[in-house]
Amino acid sequence: MRSLQIAATGMSAQQMRVEVISNNLANMSTTGYNARRAEFADLFYQQQTRPGTIAASDGTMVPAGVQLGLGVRPTAVSVQPAQGSLASTGGDLDLAIDGLGYIEVTMPSGVSGYTRDGGLKRSAEGQIVTSDGFPVVPEITIPEDAKTLAINASGEVYAYFIDQVQPQLLGQITLAGFTNEKGLEAIGSNLFLETEASGPPQVSVPGEDGLGTLRQGYLEESSVDPVREITELIKAQRGYEMNAKVITASDEMLSATVQVR
Repeated sequence: MRSLQIAATGMSAQQMRVEVISNNLANMSTTGYNARRAEFADLFYQQQTRPGTIAASDGTMVPAGVQLGLGVRPTAVSVQPAQGSLASTGGDLDLAIDGLGYIEVTMPSGVSGYTRDGGLKRSAEGQIVTSDGFPVVPEITIPEDAKTLAINASGEVYAYFIDQVQPQLLGQITLAGFTNEKGLEAIGSNLFLETEASGPPQVSVPGEDGLGTLRQGYLEESSVDPVREITELIKAQRGYEMNAKVITASDEMLSATVQVR
């Protein structure tokens, strides 16, 4: 009886769906987080009678045939890129990306990582780094005697000093864009890695080549919609329950078959 295996694949699919939803809800307050969505496809079909099969000597063909599906399988858990709300923080090194793009950082292995979490910090050496201590690319060092910082929409970083009227340009923060954002590999800590599916990064100045601009003193909030996620959770729960009932019905049918005398 195929219904047991088919319903089992349905329960597994709905369980994965719930896991994705729970991860979205858990990251409601994560800076720059974009919601994920589980995607599925039907499994192979058993062709008991193929469409177009000759059914009679006069050439009459079967119009539809008999094709029995074998269940469902997961195909992807894809990121849904969306602009989150910009929350004012007033921090000198808090940056929100208004539009497309990622801030590039150098990880301890030397590999480049990409993030939309603009909650940057200042290291003991004066470098601009992420919350995990990864330096921003290109590297920018803030002098010890700098009074305040100003970062414009194009990513230029200026330092103001007590004994100087004109600010000093320290460097420029660039952004990286990708042809296929959904192809990036998420590794946690709000970081992504380049993959073959994402394509190579296209680094440019903020505001150019289709990239967004920077907003100093703001952070991008999570794009998770709690109402939508709760609705999807209810649908997934109902789908799980219905597949469980199919298994119960199949078991009762098998029991009835065994008891036939």
